[in-house]
Amino acid sequence: MIKTRFTETFGIEHPIVQGGMQWVARAELVSAVANAGALGFLTALTQPTPEDLVKEIQRCRDMTDKPFGVNLTILPSLKKIPYDEYRQAIIESGVKIVETAGNNPAPHLPDFKKAGVKVIHKCTSVRHGLKAESIGCDAISMDGFECAGHPGEDDVTNLVLLPIARDKIKIPMIASGGLGDARGLVAVLALGAEGMNMGTRFMATKEAPIHDNVKQQMVENDERATEMIFRTLNNTARVASNNVSREVVSIEAKGNATIDDVAHLVSGQRGKVVFENGDTEHGIWSAGMIQGLIHDVPSCKELVKRIMDEANQIINRLNTLSS
Repeated sequence: MIKTRFTETFGIEHPIVQGGMQWVARAELVSAVANAGALGFLTALTQPTPEDLVKEIQRCRDMTDKPFGVNLTILPSLKKIPYDEYRQAIIESGVKIVETAGNNPAPHLPDFKKAGVKVIHKCTSVRHGLKAESIGCDAISMDGFECAGHPGEDDVTNLVLLPIARDKIKIPMIASGGLGDARGLVAVLALGAEGMNMGTRFMATKEAPIHDNVKQQMVENDERATEMIFRTLNNTARVASNNVSREVVSIEAKGNATIDDVAHLVSGQRGKVVFENGDTEHGIWSAGMIQGLIHDVPSCKELVKRIMDEANQIINRLNTLSS
């Protein structure tokens, strides 16, 4: 068993986290991750209203008695989102672990702290990590350039980012981006993290509530099968490569593109249809470079056990190299 400050702080068995993913991180997946001994996060904004989030939290509780959390992502949106109401729904539901992402979570921290909620903030740079530490976050998830979703604008990979962050940040840190197997876990532990976050890898599991076509597409894809959209809008996102994402990149390459020029292509509803109907060319959907290391679609229990068994084997082998 591998114990770290992160596993001790959040009361989990294994230093593995399933981060919040829009349309994907629902009760079926999160409860399966929790039952496997890892830490899963429901995605608040997958639920259309705060009241629906309350119901989803209860649905997850009906499937697990292990710790799980809720992700609250605060990013620019085409429609107004009642973040305060979602925060209150989390608190009133008795959830004690929250993952925040996107903009500064400071406005939400007083209420979370008062309710005894531990907050993990997703960061894409050392300066963001230091800021999260200074405002009272309990831990950070450091996202390297390899990650799906929003990797920031600095383009620094985990091999460099993690040890620099560890030298400067004192609170527990997990790594995110380009991670999906035991080798990644052992590597980030060596680089200074105290666990790893997996998004794309958990999408390709039996319990992930998305169409099997999407899971199979990730098995077939290699590490090059992503596109970086919104680069010219300073809101970079790494998504699966398909006709739609390549069209967005092409529009941006012409110069002076605005969100209005691509809004019809990047609608979240189109991405939702991908996951529901399995047409992987219909819209934008997030996926990371780790696709190159996805070769099967196991259950969450099988995946977590495999990673932990192989991680212990790697550590034991490394120990034999020391004289």
